[in-house]
Amino acid sequence: MSDKELMMNAHKAYDNSYAPYSNYRVGAALLCEDGTIFTGCNIENASYGATNCAERTAMFKAVSEGHRDFVKIAVEAHDGSTAFPCGICLQVMNEFMPQGTVVLEKQSEIVCYKLSELLPHGFTL
Repeated sequence: MSDKELMMNAHKAYDNSYAPYSNYRVGAALLCEDGTIFTGCNIENASYGATNCAERTAMFKAVSEGHRDFVKIAVEAHDGSTAFPCGICLQVMNEFMPQGTVVLEKQSEIVCYKLSELLPHGFTL
C-alpha cells in the first residue's frame, strides 16, 4: 500500500473523531505486516486524562484483534496541520513497531519519518 493510500484511510478516520473540547480531530491508519489496515480517531473526554489519541486507538484495535507486527502508521489532522504523534503514542508505537515508519502530511506533502527519528530514546523491557 502506498503512503498516499494509507493517508487517505487516516483522512477518512478523522470523520469519526470525538473532539468537543479541542475541536482538533485526528485520524490514523495503521498498516500491519500482513497488509491489514486498522484505523482510529481521537476520542476526548471531559476528564482529559481519559482522552485517547487516534494513533493509540488504531493500535489498540489491532492488538485486540490479535495483530502485533506493524509496518507504518499514517496520521492526519482535519485542519491540515502536521499531526506529529505525542510522546505516549510514540512510546506505544515503539512497543509494536520499533523499526516502523510514521507517515504525516506537511504543507500538503506526504513526509515519512522512521520512528527512531521521532523517539530516539524509547524504552523497552
